[in-house]
Amino acid sequence: MRLRLPLLSLLALPLTGSAVDFAHEVVPVLREHCSKCHMGDAKKGGFSMNTREALLSGSENGAVLEAGKAAESTFLEAILSDDKSERMPPKGARVPAEQVEVLRKWIDEGMVWEPGFSFGKGSYEPPLKPRHPELPPVVDGRDHPVDRIIDRYFQENKITRPLPLGDAAFIRRITLDLTGLLPAPADVDAFVADRSEGKRAKLVAAVLDRNTDYAEHWLSFWNDLLRNDYQGTGYIDGGRKQITGWLYHSLIENKPYDQFARELLAPPTDESRGFIDGIQWRGSVNASQTREIQFSQSISQTFLGLNMKCASCHDSFVDRWKLDQAYGLAAIFAERPLEIARCDKPTGRMAKPGWIFPELGEVDANAAKPERLKQLAGLMTHPDNGRFTRTIVNRLWQRLMGRGIVHPVDAMDTEPWSEDLLDYLAVRFVEDGYDLKKALAFIISSQAYQSESVTVSKAEEIAVFRGPLPKRLSAEQFVDAVWSLTGTAPEKIASGVPRGGSSGAGISARWIWSDRLASAGTPQGDAITLGTEFELRAAPVSARAVFIADNEAEIFVNGKPAAKEAGSAQGPQARAIELPYLKQGRNTILVLARNGGNAPNPAGFIMEAQVKLTSGEPARIMTDSSWRWTAMLPDSQGRFSRPPRDWQPAQEVENPQIWDRFTAGLADGLDPTMVRASLVPSDLLMRALGRPNREQIVSMRPDNITTLEAIDLANGEQLSGLLKKGALKLAESGEGSEVLVDALFMQALGRRPSLREKTGLVGVIGAKPSAQAIEDLLWMILLLPEFQFVR
Repeated sequence: MRLRLPLLSLLALPLTGSAVDFAHEVVPVLREHCSKCHMGDAKKGGFSMNTREALLSGSENGAVLEAGKAAESTFLEAILSDDKSERMPPKGARVPAEQVEVLRKWIDEGMVWEPGFSFGKGSYEPPLKPRHPELPPVVDGRDHPVDRIIDRYFQENKITRPLPLGDAAFIRRITLDLTGLLPAPADVDAFVADRSEGKRAKLVAAVLDRNTDYAEHWLSFWNDLLRNDYQGTGYIDGGRKQITGWLYHSLIENKPYDQFARELLAPPTDESRGFIDGIQWRGSVNASQTREIQFSQSISQTFLGLNMKCASCHDSFVDRWKLDQAYGLAAIFAERPLEIARCDKPTGRMAKPGWIFPELGEVDANAAKPERLKQLAGLMTHPDNGRFTRTIVNRLWQRLMGRGIVHPVDAMDTEPWSEDLLDYLAVRFVEDGYDLKKALAFIISSQAYQSESVTVSKAEEIAVFRGPLPKRLSAEQFVDAVWSLTGTAPEKIASGVPRGGSSGAGISARWIWSDRLASAGTPQGDAITLGTEFELRAAPVSARAVFIADNEAEIFVNGKPAAKEAGSAQGPQARAIELPYLKQGRNTILVLARNGGNAPNPAGFIMEAQVKLTSGEPARIMTDSSWRWTAMLPDSQGRFSRPPRDWQPAQEVENPQIWDRFTAGLADGLDPTMVRASLVPSDLLMRALGRPNREQIVSMRPDNITTLEAIDLANGEQLSGLLKKGALKLAESGEGSEVLVDALFMQALGRRPSLREKTGLVGVIGAKPSAQAIEDLLWMILLLPEFQFVR
């Protein structure tokens, strides 16, 4: 497969890939050989190694090393020197060659440093209890609490306030942030044209009211954070259990976050217990990978933003957490006495169930496990546990703004760039009833969020807040956008996802044929055309249809092939499809239906479609006696050689119950909402885009893309196949290139092309573009940074 030129836009992005473990490989070496002279209060030669910044600033004689340039480092030269007056350390054993190699590799990889870590005494200790900060005065009429805090921060740090975000960019940003979907072009036009006061607040409320879209977008965030998935390690042999049903309903209902956490920590039913149960790994595992220790690590990371992984082997190198504290949390979950192991070696000491913040209370070590878990859940969500609420609002801020107030979000022992902002959001969150949607709406309602995104150069300190950062589309957002643009979404969702507003509601369509006695028996090979005409009062946003043919059917929408069922030896098969080619105004559906078999047998066809219109009103299309039939058959494109003159009313079959066993659950596929990437198992394309396998908790996906991911994205057969299939559909529509370019720009980018863009693209693809030209156009648009980022 050829390497496409637009790949350059991906390769221009920063690439990832660090291998040296700072905490476990670098810290011990530096502590062993450098601490006496250059750590803590010691600063021999003016050189301190307490922090990365101090290390880079060098000694009284200048720079000692530069990230990425180990070969030019006087730091390594001194370590390797044979001159006793120059070598480091000046006394004692030399640094072993293998440790020198670790340091060399660490420097060349950019000197990755654990956020907040210092070899000196820590000067910052996060408060436990909530704090009510005093708001600064209003500046320039910006009275939103978030803006009041940030305006003072900008003033103190001499930062220029970013410009306001335009309406078209705003609707694209919030629709992607809150639902993961691109806004409908008609919605963009209507919002931009709206001149009413408060239209942005109304839009935010309307988008958050799209409960299904909201839930199916944030499902990915919580699946990552709770390491829930639809397939993978442990699911086959019972060593792991989904919480998908519980999680999906919790998001649909917008369950209060304190209740959400309590149901995970002390599950009232088996539906939510998969998180604390973790994964039962096959065979022998390290002591730090047992289910009990997984519990300790998982609840600390997810709900408190704390790293208990280091403390699961030994007292942590990077923060204050101790081995006994990690095992104390693990013992709350343990079914039997739990022996403490240090670096995988038994110590002979038994862990005592305990909570890491005894100021709030303790867990009764003698209570039964269910009671211990209930007590833990109460302590985690205790009103005085400010760390619990700060952690979640920090995660939400990071999702909306591109970087946390504390960053990374699992380093909550690190000093935030604004304690006041973090504390205000946390306290407000509690006052709003732990409502996640209200927290999102509150942040979005600030001018800080509604500002143009800013770019930060490597020379600037990224920890300084300057405004929202551009956010790369997640794997699911990217794939959803591709499916939406090309009409190639799959028909089925993963097992365990309880999707469906129509589930259980049944359908209203009727089985029809040319003869009401068709269910009693129709000659084999009997073929007819069924048809209907209907009006759509607005343009369709989506259309979901379900149908069953006994035995074969080809469906044509407005003269274009839409779906085909070839029949099956297992009997009639239910199909759910995205119904294409519908438009505002008059529409026609034709069905070429054929009865199979080797002898007379029942014949019939049933279909129902739900259409979502830009006006917000629904439309429904269904087979019934209003349909007509003719003995004339259309060609492969759904066209007649001459208009039929024998149209007759279709007949509802007399005994539709014979198909009951095939129609059971048919309505489950009728949801007009497109199947979402969050609802299906991961595939090669999504993995290339950064979707994790969820065997570990993932609180932040990589911001950047690796070279291999970029190559796989641009040359992978899966994405190429989707675009090829979508291009064929678009080519069949017969739209001219100018209309096509306008439509794709609006749908993908939320704007129309400039005259220069339009002229150039039309010149490249031609006035009547071929499928190949349209495929190239799709590639060009999809690989634009403007498409790939939420700006």
